[in-house]
Amino acid sequence: MDTLTAIQERRAVKHYDPKFEMPEADYDRLMDLALLAPTSFNIQNWRFVVVRDAEQKKKLRAAAWDQAQVTDACLAIVICGDPKSWAKSPERYWRNAPQSTQDVLVPMIEQFYSNSGEQVQHDEVMRSAGIAGQTIMLAAKAMGYDSCPMIGFDAEQVAELIGLPEGHAIGFMVVVGKALKPAHPRGGQLDKSEVVYTDRYPANAS
Repeated sequence: MDTLTAIQERRAVKHYDPKFEMPEADYDRLMDLALLAPTSFNIQNWRFVVVRDAEQKKKLRAAAWDQAQVTDACLAIVICGDPKSWAKSPERYWRNAPQSTQDVLVPMIEQFYSNSGEQVQHDEVMRSAGIAGQTIMLAAKAMGYDSCPMIGFDAEQVAELIGLPEGHAIGFMVVVGKALKPAHPRGGQLDKSEVVYTDRYPANAS
């Protein structure tokens, strides 16, 4: 499936075949593609906790308000992030680049984030998580799977369940599997004139 078709056909599917098991090759491919999601300065601040164990998924489902897709889908991926990844041996993010490039970019990473404050660092994690989540969902669709992004869960319970390190943050969760039935028809898209502006917001925008 080409990218444009995957964008058009990707939907938030709620009902999955609990008997279907994703082949390991597909799982590896999906996560390899997730790691290609872009991050600022290539700091790769996202982290992925892929819940596959049946008992762990039951606990995760309980923390997600008993939503069945958590246990019925093949994968439940908690997309997290490390706001301090920029400070952890940042030279490794550019180790394959020419030395001249490393000499410019590596100091820029520390300069930017050390002066930006914790809110910007946290926001950077959320941006990276969002991009990675969409990458996973589009890749899954192109591979013949369906997905559903989720924020319906108790973040503290999930953090405890997955052993989230101190200082890390949870963005959201994505489940991936084989749909039992398609999503409902789209609820209704806003007209482009309401959300797409040229050069600047119009004076009457709200």
